[in-house]
Amino acid sequence: MMIFIVVGGCFLLFLVVMFFKAVLPRKMPALVVTRTDIATRGQIYSQDGFSLANSQKLFKVSFNTLSIDPHKQEFFIDLLSIYTNIPKSVIAEKFKQSGFVTLSYNINANTAASLRQLNAKFLAYNVFKEYEDANKKVMPKIGLSIEVSGIARNYLYKDNFEPLVGYIQKVDTGRITSIRGVKGIEDSKNTTLAPKNDGRMTGRRDLGFNLIENRSFKNVPRIDGSDIVLSIPLKIQRELEQILDTAKARYGAHQIIAGIYLPQNGEILSLATTNRFNPNNIQKSDYPSLNVDAIELSFEPGSTIKPIVYSLLVDKKRIDPSRPINLGHGSYKLGKYIVRDDFIPTKHTTIEDVLIRSSNIGMIKLSKRLSGQELYTGLKSFGFAEETGIDLPYEKTGLLPDVRKLNGDVYKGTVSYGYGMRATFLQLLRAYGVFVNGGKLATPHLVQREITYPNGEMYTTKYPPTRQVIAPKSAQEMQNLLVKVVTKGTGKSAQVAGLTIGGKTGTAHTAKKGRYTDAYNSSFFGFAKDKENTFVIGVVIFGSLGSTEYYAAQTAAPIFKQVVQMLVKNQYLTPTKAIAKP
Repeated sequence: MMIFIVVGGCFLLFLVVMFFKAVLPRKMPALVVTRTDIATRGQIYSQDGFSLANSQKLFKVSFNTLSIDPHKQEFFIDLLSIYTNIPKSVIAEKFKQSGFVTLSYNINANTAASLRQLNAKFLAYNVFKEYEDANKKVMPKIGLSIEVSGIARNYLYKDNFEPLVGYIQKVDTGRITSIRGVKGIEDSKNTTLAPKNDGRMTGRRDLGFNLIENRSFKNVPRIDGSDIVLSIPLKIQRELEQILDTAKARYGAHQIIAGIYLPQNGEILSLATTNRFNPNNIQKSDYPSLNVDAIELSFEPGSTIKPIVYSLLVDKKRIDPSRPINLGHGSYKLGKYIVRDDFIPTKHTTIEDVLIRSSNIGMIKLSKRLSGQELYTGLKSFGFAEETGIDLPYEKTGLLPDVRKLNGDVYKGTVSYGYGMRATFLQLLRAYGVFVNGGKLATPHLVQREITYPNGEMYTTKYPPTRQVIAPKSAQEMQNLLVKVVTKGTGKSAQVAGLTIGGKTGTAHTAKKGRYTDAYNSSFFGFAKDKENTFVIGVVIFGSLGSTEYYAAQTAAPIFKQVVQMLVKNQYLTPTKAIAKP
């Protein structure tokens, strides 16, 4: 009887347990799931097709230690280590925890795809098993969990193109870590580059957590950010940066900036600086280099402003370049200051010699033929004291004295030879384009007119039309005169045989705390032409010390020549061959 009661009681208990197992709901993972396909930021390409900045998804890989068959744990660790390149000891350490553990947050897309294939193999070999949780509920097999954890931005060419391309800042949205552009093209074109729409897939899943694409399956495709193509080829940018790096070491300068500009359409072929940084790993010492000083740093341009002022006189027919001018004995009193030239004038000095020999005294005298309003309006028409409109953020406008000050002889005189005003590198570069573009001023830009969007369509970026600054005849006259500056005057060291070279040197003291120092900014702005092509080129050496080499004719002009020779080597310019005399 006792045996019967015990057996009967056990059977009754079994029936009760089975009843509750069948009636009560089991905690099962959802059979219908939604997966998000994170959209990524668009790429930035060089003009010759190299990816300068691209985005890469990062994945989080996790697993449930309770769901892995203890007899196959070593097999699981070995294969997972091979696929992820994570040491076996690190993976084994995770098994000291009970339940879900995260192995890594930084798995790349290729590895994530391989892990999904590995997960299918684990399921086939029954590496994962059912288990009972703390409440004695049977949990189904749970494979590897692989999901997006964030987005990484990669700059494959490190400091090349910096700070033009810019960098990014990570933004924690709570679900994943996204990015936004900071500085450079990353900032100015952030809306274009930013991802448009995440993809979304909803449907039933199988045991391996794969979505079954049946009639109930829904898929909203992701739309990534648009790709941008710059007007600058990687090869040209790299070679220009190398030229500047070598020159900086030679002259001991604080910074050298150079640019190559197409005056007809405003495209920038290259814009480089010696002060660069690696956006993949920005250090505290890099902070001063994060700004695009070509547009964010203004300075007194010195004698490079003289052709601009001179052209206003030519355009208004206030001067005849062939007429003589009295420059005294090389010194002139301007207010309480004494202005001196670097040469002793002759009795036969003409007005065009003022520019050819870079006479400050001559510019002071000639500028008196312009009213303060005419000088102010003329400089503004050349783009000074206003943004150039380039597709970069934080552009500075520089500074011009107001009309009231320019009506006075001192301000008018000093501005005529490049002091008492401030300009940016890019303002000067585009202003010189007026002389070789029929008197028209174009808006500079780094992004080519064609932008490729994810659907494959091409969109044209519209830029403001050119504006007429001086008459075409005046521009041609200035072009001819700037050629004479190179062949006869201060720009001789910029000559390249077989090409038409014109330009102007400038050497100006740098100011600090209201006083001029012993350091100089040396510059050369000009143009190089062959029969078909014209490029405007500018070079500024910031902070040259007053030793043997600090005049622009000794520093900036030779760098200009190197830049032209680089363009010849890369077949952007073709010199004419000299005809041998019989």
